[in-house]
Amino acid sequence: MSPASPVPSERLPLAGLALGVLAAVGFSFKAILVKLAYRHGVDAETLLALRMLFSLPFFLFMGWQGSQRATAPLGWRDWRALCLLGLSGYYLASYLDFLGLGYITAGLERLILFAYPSIVVILSAMFLGKPLTRRAVAALVMCYLGVAFAVAHDLTLSGDSAEVMIGSALVFGSAVAYALYLMGNGQVVGRLGSARVTAWASTVACALSIGQFLLLRPLGALDQPWQVYGLALAMAAFSTVLPIWCVSEAIRRIGAGPVALTGSLGPVVTLGLGALLLDEAIGLAQLAGGAMVVGGVLVMARGKR
Repeated sequence: MSPASPVPSERLPLAGLALGVLAAVGFSFKAILVKLAYRHGVDAETLLALRMLFSLPFFLFMGWQGSQRATAPLGWRDWRALCLLGLSGYYLASYLDFLGLGYITAGLERLILFAYPSIVVILSAMFLGKPLTRRAVAALVMCYLGVAFAVAHDLTLSGDSAEVMIGSALVFGSAVAYALYLMGNGQVVGRLGSARVTAWASTVACALSIGQFLLLRPLGALDQPWQVYGLALAMAAFSTVLPIWCVSEAIRRIGAGPVALTGSLGPVVTLGLGALLLDEAIGLAQLAGGAMVVGGVLVMARGKR
């Protein structure tokens, strides 16, 4: 095959699936980093602002590169769409998630966030005319049964049901916001390109997060231990910039629904890291649930091939 030959179409779903899995792992590690940072006394608004402040240069560079390669400049309607994506996907979803992690464990947070695949798939079928195949339904059922096992285990161990309810509601709101982002992203990426959409929508989210900090917190709140800055930097690089780009590229290759389903790996990754780094309890119910979640991803991957 010559260098100029096109990539065979059957390889694209595999590449998209790999990008979706990489994004899921990166996003899953974020909860661990947030919980570690909270141990040093930082609040959600300050931590989110630091995460976005460290991420902003990467997004500005990506946006500049994308604009240089684009054949047409962004119009007013394009900027409106990008602002809406930034508002729902990486500002609102992130902020609600950070708030929820102040009440519940990292493992439970990731399990609740797993609600977004069903939201994406169902709303895409209802409003975008995308078919809801039997294989997709089977994958969702298998994954959610696994999530149910693990959630039941975590709720049993919790000593404060009120905190669990507050944190769960906040994180579920984050899942809804992220599902709306995925749907909107799938409609815009094909027209504007993944690089520009990723960069400028995320830049909007950075501006909103930093602006929120300036409104709600004094500048003295930036006086944090070095560990908080280190964790925020790691969050920006490995749990923000990299997975955000992977999600947009995966959506371009295989669509929003399958990308959402690859997120089912998230609970497994976070449960394992939570037990290893945060001493969060893990039991047989969680292990069984994790196995079912992975099984659901494999069903989806086979169907996409």
